[in-house]
Amino acid sequence: MPRRRTTSSSSSTAPSAPSAPRNRTPQPVRVRRRTFGDFVKAFLAFVVLAGLVVGVPFALAVTAGWPFPGGAPSLDWLQREITVQTFLHILTVIVWLAWAQFTACVLVEVKAALSGVGVPGRVPGSGPSQLLARQLVAALLLVGATAASLTPGLSQLGQSLEGNQKPSVAAAQQTPGLFAQQQEQAAATANALAEQAGQAGQDAARADGGSSAAHGDTKYYRIQPPEGRHHDSLWEVAERHLGDGRRYKEIFELNKDRVQPDGSRLSEASLIRPGWIMEMPGDARGGELVEMPDEAPDVSEQVQQQISDYAKSGDHAQGSGGGDAQVSLPEQRPAPTPANPANPVTPATPVPGTGQEHATPAAGQEGRSFGLPEALLAAPLLAAGLLGALGRRRRQAMWQSALGAVGGRRGMEPPTPTGDAQDVQDALLVGADPEGVRLLDRSLRGLAASLTAESRPLPVVYAAWMSGNGDLHLQLAQPAGKPPAPWQQGQDQTFWMLARSDAEGYEEAETAAPYPGLVSLGTMDDSRLLLNLEAVPGIVSLGGTEADRAAVFASVAAELATNGWSDRMTITLVGFGDDLTPLAPNRIRHLDGFEDLFETMSAETRQRRGALGAAGHDSVLTGRTGPAQHTRWAPHLVLLAAQPSDDDALRLAELAADAGRLGIGYLVGTEGTDLPGAAWEMEITGAGRLLAPLLGLELDAQMLPAAQRRAVVELFTDADPGSGPGSDPEGGPGRPANAPPFLVDISEQGRPAVYARLVGSYEIIGLDTPDGERSALLHEALALLLLHREGVHPRVLSSALWPRGVTADVRDALLERLRAWLGSDPDGTPRLGTDATGRLTLAKSVVSDLDVLRSLYYEATQGRGAGSRQVRGRLLTDALVLVRGPLLADRPEGRYRWLTHEIVDAQLPLLVADTGLALSEFHLEKNRAEKAIEALTAALRTAPADERLWHELLRATHTTGDPGRLRALAADLVARSGARGVPPRTEALLDELLPTWREGVSAAG
Repeated sequence: MPRRRTTSSSSSTAPSAPSAPRNRTPQPVRVRRRTFGDFVKAFLAFVVLAGLVVGVPFALAVTAGWPFPGGAPSLDWLQREITVQTFLHILTVIVWLAWAQFTACVLVEVKAALSGVGVPGRVPGSGPSQLLARQLVAALLLVGATAASLTPGLSQLGQSLEGNQKPSVAAAQQTPGLFAQQQEQAAATANALAEQAGQAGQDAARADGGSSAAHGDTKYYRIQPPEGRHHDSLWEVAERHLGDGRRYKEIFELNKDRVQPDGSRLSEASLIRPGWIMEMPGDARGGELVEMPDEAPDVSEQVQQQISDYAKSGDHAQGSGGGDAQVSLPEQRPAPTPANPANPVTPATPVPGTGQEHATPAAGQEGRSFGLPEALLAAPLLAAGLLGALGRRRRQAMWQSALGAVGGRRGMEPPTPTGDAQDVQDALLVGADPEGVRLLDRSLRGLAASLTAESRPLPVVYAAWMSGNGDLHLQLAQPAGKPPAPWQQGQDQTFWMLARSDAEGYEEAETAAPYPGLVSLGTMDDSRLLLNLEAVPGIVSLGGTEADRAAVFASVAAELATNGWSDRMTITLVGFGDDLTPLAPNRIRHLDGFEDLFETMSAETRQRRGALGAAGHDSVLTGRTGPAQHTRWAPHLVLLAAQPSDDDALRLAELAADAGRLGIGYLVGTEGTDLPGAAWEMEITGAGRLLAPLLGLELDAQMLPAAQRRAVVELFTDADPGSGPGSDPEGGPGRPANAPPFLVDISEQGRPAVYARLVGSYEIIGLDTPDGERSALLHEALALLLLHREGVHPRVLSSALWPRGVTADVRDALLERLRAWLGSDPDGTPRLGTDATGRLTLAKSVVSDLDVLRSLYYEATQGRGAGSRQVRGRLLTDALVLVRGPLLADRPEGRYRWLTHEIVDAQLPLLVADTGLALSEFHLEKNRAEKAIEALTAALRTAPADERLWHELLRATHTTGDPGRLRALAADLVARSGARGVPPRTEALLDELLPTWREGVSAAG
């Protein structure tokens, strides 16, 4: 992967830093050789100068005479008649004055060029005359000396190099023309000479004194262990020993890429570690912490030797050039070649694993988001977690409603989102990367299983990078040896890397999630950073405005609450305006203020320390690979959005000093950039950039702004039973809020023009089968539209059909083919239209059997059938006849993957079960047990796991008065239950209807 541009530059160097970079290779002075053209220019310049300076006055003197009067003028000339001769005399005087001004300009330019006094003085009113004189003089003198010797100020280079270097550049910028070009060349030459002089001076000093430390010119600082406080940072080292934390860049420049005693190197995004040695600027102060190899009596011989060896490393020992700097952003492996040359991946198509597989690249190229929130489109892991959690919540709500109110049969249809909630739901569908979440989870659990098999502990991981080509890089806190296969060592000993192809080979591992505290912070280049909050050695502070901080906090909280690479977790929120509890009630809890937080976390910190000691573990990581890995050592992450006072911050820092070992992480908001006791400091800017200078990070931040945060909470809140607006918990008559989104006219007059069978095998009646390879895409697009009668956003459609991305022209071409295939109604209205929000909608003349099934059941239970028993029986019978199997039973492998985001796979069995139950009840009212059994058996073919159907089937069979038939049914039910056993309610019902059922089961066994 291309390396990130280094953040340190000459423009950002502290004022006290040397002006010449240490690692810059000296450049030779290039002296421009004179050419034949230079001589021609010089000769022509000489001719012009001679003509203007000597020839003009000579000609004037011969033709018009000298301009000076022969005596004192009298007043008579004022009364003389003005003639042509008078005008000629006036013109002659003007020409003489112009010559005098030009001659003065020539003299000034010649003097400045020969003496090197700096920028030539300006002759009053000269303007173009002085510019012409400057160019002529420069061309003339070019053949007699080098350009450097003629540059103003350069002749004094040996006397005051630093003083003349910048003025020469300024002069070159201010002076136009040919001479300005020479001055610019001279300025560049001066810079090169300055670098050579500075490098030569450093080399000479080292040659004379050997190790600079021996003469006291350089000092060294050895990073100490935390010992009850948070780890050091370059900022704090600079603040203590240089008096200004901003001078940390000087320390970094002196030490980057130099091998440390543990074999690793300092890089922009790496933390300094205990035992590392830092070369310090000469003005460093600070007593015994600033040490020199030969003048540190309180330091062991081993440390003295380490410092001495370190003093011999670096650019001055390795020669100029130094090598490429290592940064925390991992190196990227070459992208794999597409397997199918006939269908190559274009540059506009996202690479799998980047988290943008469900995005349409054309949208980004066109610079518009089609009305969807960009924050969620650019957060694939967050979107996948929210989408999965929302689907589980909706399924859970339907089952709870179905099991809790069989008579009312509420909750079949969750409310259709509108407004911001609809946009957010579409953004989740487009932006989610469930495959990336799956691979991340399997990779981390597979690593934990491999280390457990080798009896090795889990290494401390500070961060994970998901690179553009799908590789996973773990950044370790310290080297941990060779990683287990198929993991490989990355760019150094602190990186473990797993290629995407190897990650895809991982199976489900029965082990606890090793790093559940990983959470996305943003992207750098094409890599996504996940910071391990529970591994931070102390507090992480987040500065910025309140709104920007809240957006980052909400993103972190939402992803932690719903991610797919964790098991159990506690997330404590303090100072949050919006209640995020609906996202994960079992994980999220809110506290009112700091005192409640401090009291709670003090108790938990003591409890965890005691539990670790009793278990004999040094950290939660070793506990997660032990026998109790599934039940203990879940992380506890604290998000404190409101800035604490300085005293409270110090109390929290003391409490968090041992947090990384205990699996507790703290993210604290601050209005400024300096929070007392913070180990890592970050800042969110108004432009959405997340900055962490001491970590070397500058990311495009992942955020969840207030509007999207409220819309996400609304989606989860509406998913709960009876929580939607206008819902009718009593299930009374009328049209409740959970009615089907589309009701079909089930009369003879409502015969559709296009009829699609989705329940069972996919068939379309009323349209010709399209030719060519696009037939499958057209059928899939129509199925998606039929399952979403409220409308489908174009980006949702394109991401569903092309999960890896597609260009706008391909998508638009498919929509045109789909529109032409569906045709128009007799009144000329296209059957594929667009609503006011830009979403694609189908005309009422295009229906599916699922639409008819929903409409029949609704009419039978809440419409006409509610008041007419005969109508209800006929409608329920017609509805059950439509059920031919599961949804899209014969769909081709590899297609219709978007169905995993849908809840229709849970809705259809519930709908069929409710229909069978209603029809069974209808027949049992007239004691038609066989008809009831027939209806229940038909429903069980589509909903075999619905316990309600089995209960009603047992009751209906019991009414037949045939014990053998009931006993056979009980045995079949027990066999289907398998190792899980018969559910308690079913067991109670069997005890009531057939007390001897256990004997029959034992005999059959």
